Amino acid sequence: MKRRDFNQLMSMGALGMMMPAVPSFARTVSPEALLEPGLDVSVKKRLADAALNAAKSKGATYADVRIGRYLNQSVLTRENKVQGVINSESFGVGVRVIANGCWGFASVGDARDEAVVAKAAETAVAIAKANARLLTEPVQLAPQQGFGEVSWKAPIKKNAFEVPVKEKVELLLACNAAAMQNGANFVNNVLLQINEQKYFASTDGTYADQDIHRIGPNFTVTAVDPQNGRFATRDSLSAPMGMGYEYLQVNPSDKVGGITTRYNMGYDMLEDITAAAKQAKEKLSAKSVEAGKYDLVLDPSHTWLTIHESVGHPLELDRVLGYEANYAGTSFVTLDKWKSKNFNYGSPVVNFFADKVQPGSLGAVGWDDEGVKTKKWDLVKDGILVNYQAIRDQVHIIGEKESQGCCYADNWSSVQFQRMPNVSLAPGKTPLSVQDMIKGVEKGIYIIGDGSFSIDQQRYNFQFGGQLFYEIKNGQIVGMLKDVAYQANTREFWNSCVAVCDESDYRLGGAFSDGKGQPSQSSAVSHGSATARFKGVNVINTARKI
Repeated sequence: MKRRDFNQLMSMGALGMMMPAVPSFARTVSPEALLEPGLDVSVKKRLADAALNAAKSKGATYADVRIGRYLNQSVLTRENKVQGVINSESFGVGVRVIANGCWGFASVGDARDEAVVAKAAETAVAIAKANARLLTEPVQLAPQQGFGEVSWKAPIKKNAFEVPVKEKVELLLACNAAAMQNGANFVNNVLLQINEQKYFASTDGTYADQDIHRIGPNFTVTAVDPQNGRFATRDSLSAPMGMGYEYLQVNPSDKVGGITTRYNMGYDMLEDITAAAKQAKEKLSAKSVEAGKYDLVLDPSHTWLTIHESVGHPLELDRVLGYEANYAGTSFVTLDKWKSKNFNYGSPVVNFFADKVQPGSLGAVGWDDEGVKTKKWDLVKDGILVNYQAIRDQVHIIGEKESQGCCYADNWSSVQFQRMPNVSLAPGKTPLSVQDMIKGVEKGIYIIGDGSFSIDQQRYNFQFGGQLFYEIKNGQIVGMLKDVAYQANTREFWNSCVAVCDESDYRLGGAFSDGKGQPSQSSAVSHGSATARFKGVNVINTARKI
């Protein structure tokens, strides 16, 4: 059954069963409440068993339970003022079942009673049976071994929620002050912290307790020309990470050299925002780009977004099958291209891999939301398409016998479905630095940071901007440019890739808020790469005439 049809049937079934309204996703709490322990794992297991047993007693052939506690803190500042500190907690249970060959789902908020959770499971079975009346094809669920009682915890060094809010505010305001002292007229700065405490259990025999941490600093500085009122901005070059507060306590020895602030698994916000203020001012007087064909040298702080949109999304199997057609499009990478075994996605130096285990990445977990142990696998090998991203009820379509472990739900009240794992461009195998790469460019542009973009419904034709643009002439950077965006289609672009720097330059970018599905869900995902060079890409001038 297609997920789109399942969601429609879920709505119809829910109305027929007169289900109560879904409770509020989150409640506002104190910072201290974020440190209070959640339910003991033994209590979670009792709740899960109550749901699983109830589902089986009502005729479910499969059931899984997700008990989730989701903690969030946002600290927001502007110039010398605190705009807000928001602390929230969401707790509840979601139960998914297969009965009569069809999916059913129900959830209940703040559920700590076995009878309440069992009732949710019974409701899920009733909905599945109601949906099955309109079923055209039964669910084909790939077999999955049970792992027993297991656990996974993000390898953080310092829990961000344990750091006093006062200390975080002082850091953000100190950074804002540094920006203002170095030419910024306005600055917005935010620090986001997330902790997902997730417990999964299924009739397969897995009981997985996981503790996931993520952190995301982000700012925008604005410089204004008082003579003409024009302004320029520069966003932070940070990447949200699956790390603790240690991400903001960078060791100087961890820094990677380059033209601007760039780090390996650590982020010096003060240095970045100071550079950003100066660069925003410099952008005001930068030369406007002359449209034409250029070689592009793309920094990982930029490339992650191009990978996300032109590789990550089109290789989601549910998108290939048309399940996302009425929300965020389909994919040009149809099954016939994969079946041909020779579909040329990029040049021979292009290798993309999917990864749910990379330390520090946003998508790293031990088990996905179907109880599948996570792993790493190839998507494009030596430029040739070799695989997609798929979950338990999809893998039979591509001849696989087990899920790739990339199923995810953004909340206990959401139905889990196929979500993008970390999708990354493998670094080159031959030693190559950024400086050496630039030396080989006669006419080019070095692009740092992500900016505005657009891409069509099949993830094929696109346009990307950036944060910083530097003109390259005869192997030398000669000055800053502005009004730059490049246009291409996915195959043309990745086939123009002629070189990728080695693993010493490999870094992660990513986003907290990758949207997908109906109702829409948001997930966090990282994309790694080293600096890469692309030959003869079309560059346009984005300046507006006033």
